[in-house]
Amino acid sequence: MVGNPDFLTGVGQDQAPEFQELESPEGELHLRFFVPSKSEFALSATGIREVLSQSPDQITPIPNVSPLLLGTINIRGRVIWVADLGQFLGDGVPLNTDRAEIPVIAIEDQDTMLGLAVDRIVGMDWLDVEEIQRPTNVPDIMEPFIRGEWAIDPETNKCLRLLNQVALLRSARWAA
Repeated sequence: MVGNPDFLTGVGQDQAPEFQELESPEGELHLRFFVPSKSEFALSATGIREVLSQSPDQITPIPNVSPLLLGTINIRGRVIWVADLGQFLGDGVPLNTDRAEIPVIAIEDQDTMLGLAVDRIVGMDWLDVEEIQRPTNVPDIMEPFIRGEWAIDPETNKCLRLLNQVALLRSARWAA
């Protein structure tokens, strides 16, 4: 058996198929989601605190604040603002709050946390940041919050835009 060359190299019939097919993912982990206008965006997983499904009844409206803010929610004793991300990015279609649950992405930077209400969450995906391109055809109101974009379908100009969560959190537009 020791004299068999396949035994010493590990090549042979004894290797389990699951070890042979195992690959390491390339790129960085991102959360993909849609806003009401059907535009798709991504956020780096490193800036996301958690993803929640909130009943509209659990979002407490606050009077005399920016119309971009839907209200506040309580996450394990911590109260955070929840914003309509599509409206913040200049989307003309407001988020439909007349449904059972609203997906909320809680982003955080240096103890500041904000909930971003979106239309639909697609899921997590490994995306290669080296393939990211300079954004094209981005409205002026959205441009400060876009880090770049991936061309999903060049024929239809469909793209996936990567948001800068720190720029979103630190924006002066929330006070307007």
